[in-house]
Amino acid sequence: MAMPTGQVAVDEYGNQFIIMEEQAKKKRLKGTEAHKANILAAKAIAESVRSSMGPKGMDKMVISPDGDVLVTNDGATILEKMDVQHHIAKLLVDLSKSQDHEIGDGTTGIVVMAGSMLEQALTLIEKGIHPLRIATGYERACEVAVKRVQEIAKTVDIMADDKAALRKAATTALGSKVVSSRKDQLAGISVEAVVSVADFSRRDVNFDLIKVEGKVGGKLEDSALIRGIVVDKDFSHPQMPKIVKDARMAILTCPFEPPKPKTKHKLDIRSAEDYKKLYENEQQYFRTQIKALKDCGANLVICQWGFDDEANHLLYQNKLPAVRWVGGVELELIAIATGGRIVPRFEELTPEKLGKAGTVKELTFGTTKEQMLVIEDCANSKAVTVLVRGGNQMVVDEAKRCLHDANCCVRNLIRDPRVVPGGGASEMAASLAIVAAADTEQTIDQYSMRAFATALDVIPMALAENSGLSAIGEMAAMKAKQQSTQNPWHGVDCMQTGITDMWEQSVYEACASKCNQLRLATQVVKMILKIDDVITSADVIDQ
Repeated sequence: MAMPTGQVAVDEYGNQFIIMEEQAKKKRLKGTEAHKANILAAKAIAESVRSSMGPKGMDKMVISPDGDVLVTNDGATILEKMDVQHHIAKLLVDLSKSQDHEIGDGTTGIVVMAGSMLEQALTLIEKGIHPLRIATGYERACEVAVKRVQEIAKTVDIMADDKAALRKAATTALGSKVVSSRKDQLAGISVEAVVSVADFSRRDVNFDLIKVEGKVGGKLEDSALIRGIVVDKDFSHPQMPKIVKDARMAILTCPFEPPKPKTKHKLDIRSAEDYKKLYENEQQYFRTQIKALKDCGANLVICQWGFDDEANHLLYQNKLPAVRWVGGVELELIAIATGGRIVPRFEELTPEKLGKAGTVKELTFGTTKEQMLVIEDCANSKAVTVLVRGGNQMVVDEAKRCLHDANCCVRNLIRDPRVVPGGGASEMAASLAIVAAADTEQTIDQYSMRAFATALDVIPMALAENSGLSAIGEMAAMKAKQQSTQNPWHGVDCMQTGITDMWEQSVYEACASKCNQLRLATQVVKMILKIDDVITSADVIDQ
């Protein structure tokens, strides 16, 4: 029997060992074959989300292995929930994630853009141009595109005319979503929420202060902004008052019960007197705890842990409304909003550590007696809650994702108040600028620059296609209009309003979002083009 071949090697102590050659089990793609395989995988991912772009884009239904159904239009969510096996395809999934983390909007467009750049690169590779020359050409074209996008940007006064610019940007972000029928109302909620927690001196927004709470039931238009905090809990005793005015709340992380010994213990009770003593002792603990609460002037208790019926009854008797099992994150948010301190022990309770709020009331939803607590008129009223209603859980979840995108859009404009046109106008303007730059380029980079310009045209084409228009015809007409009128704000009229000027249509997005899209897509494409050798186990490539 033939022995498998191997190489003899020596370790640092002089011991010989044999390295078995398992290369026969590996499969290897080299050169153009590797590029083709990588580009086709990336293209397949881009094609899967292409039809969900724009205001008339289609939604995707993703069914998880557990059978959970997700209907969404958000590119990052679709790709995150898809079971992607190919390693290059995973890079595009990460690309949409990084756009989502950094900007929050434009996650579908960035993947379509990257897929289209790779598709154009493949034709250049087949012509015989070296992938690294394509990568450098793409890098130069990207700089031209970003420069052009920044040139056509308009600076808007975000607070003028009742924050109209912010509302329009949020409406544009919501226009392509499932909730587009209520986009004006949700955009208003989003702008109010972000502006009320924004720090205009630092030009930043802390999203931790905006809590989005969903509740199934009711209509989408019942969604509202609450200037305070909504907690999905109710008062611990049914007879406690449903509304507490001028609340001074003790925020506790200690349990409302007698201490339990850490070790194993056994207690012998041989007489009724012993039992009474034990009962008295336990009651004394409760009395001390309630006295500490009364002495510091609290009239509402919010506890992270539960308490038994005994404690609950005593709290009710002492007219101390209480809420139990409040989550850690909510507890921190309540402390921030009410200016209170989280207290770990009853002995540490002082009047200074109490949180203050105007009213704390219990709301009842529908006929199912679903209850929630609303804490309003907080002392440090920075924290707000958006309460999202919807017919079923799927709608509520999707509305939450849409609001996140809109909030990010508003945040980006507060950071940098420059806007660029939507409707593919920015891409077409950048494409024309790159073609003009390529004409003056003397090196071989001019080919890859033109390919980059062609790749950018895919965005307006996809928008036109998804809106039921002629893709190439519409794009060519808009390009001609941009050049003849020297106005780079002419884009694809997806909504068939008869106006192609995106400024008049109020379709625009943050300049930072578009520049980030171009830069991130180019970086990933360069990285994929540099891979010319794929070594992997045979079964992965066969898939």
